[in-house]
Amino acid sequence: MAATKAVGRSLGHEINQLLTILGLHRNNRKLTKMTNVLTQARPIRLKGRSFLALVLTPELPFEDWVVRLDDLAARSAGFFLRRPIVLDVSGLPIDRAQLREMVEMLATRNVRIMGIEGARPSWLDSGLPPALTDGRPASDIEAPAAEAEAAPAAEDAGEAAPDPVAHAAHDVKAAPSLMVTQPVRSGQSIIFPEGDVTIVGSVASGAEVVAGGSIHVYGTLRGRALAGTMGNSAARIFCRNLEAELIAIDGFYKTAEDMEPALRGRAVQIWLEGDKIVAGTLG
Repeated sequence: MAATKAVGRSLGHEINQLLTILGLHRNNRKLTKMTNVLTQARPIRLKGRSFLALVLTPELPFEDWVVRLDDLAARSAGFFLRRPIVLDVSGLPIDRAQLREMVEMLATRNVRIMGIEGARPSWLDSGLPPALTDGRPASDIEAPAAEAEAAPAAEDAGEAAPDPVAHAAHDVKAAPSLMVTQPVRSGQSIIFPEGDVTIVGSVASGAEVVAGGSIHVYGTLRGRALAGTMGNSAARIFCRNLEAELIAIDGFYKTAEDMEPALRGRAVQIWLEGDKIVAGTLG
């Protein structure tokens, strides 16, 4: 009987040991699986996002077209500033060297091309922007119109020269202004080089307001505001809530990263002192 009990205790002990080992193996398998999950590299997340781009369609001779482009830039300082720009050369009888010359001439004018349409893929090496296709048309962006210049028509017609006193009296009149009663949506551009622009609503992110005078926004300014674009250094920008991506006066600009954090979300006015943009709270 004693021998039987001893054998039973020995067998039970071995079974317990075996169960313990099996349990450890199970735990080890679970631990290994958990370790693999934690150390496994996460997949890269790819997101799609659309941007409104300005499309330039050059004409030949290219030198003449660049002269007109320079005139546009002179009439509206900052017009091409921080805009995504696509160069469309579809149908132009040019070669790779001429395309490269186009891109380089635009780059010297701070017009940075993000992509090219209509070029042969073999032309677009690492030194040129990539090819873009299948772009969806959007509403046209009106370029600033040239200011009417007084021509000496009276002298050419043999008429008497106008009275300078009467001419000065005629010039004393209210400055032109533009009032926009609807919010400016993303992708929209309000361009008024003749004077002030007043936005009754807000300016969305991705939208822009370009004025020859001051800009008044009675809502939130989230997009781009470029005031004094015709050389008016006395222009100002006013808004009830500053969340702008870019502000500029007479060609001097600040991006969102350069603005004082204490001014974000506040009612502010922005003006130019010398070549420095200054901002202060309202009220």
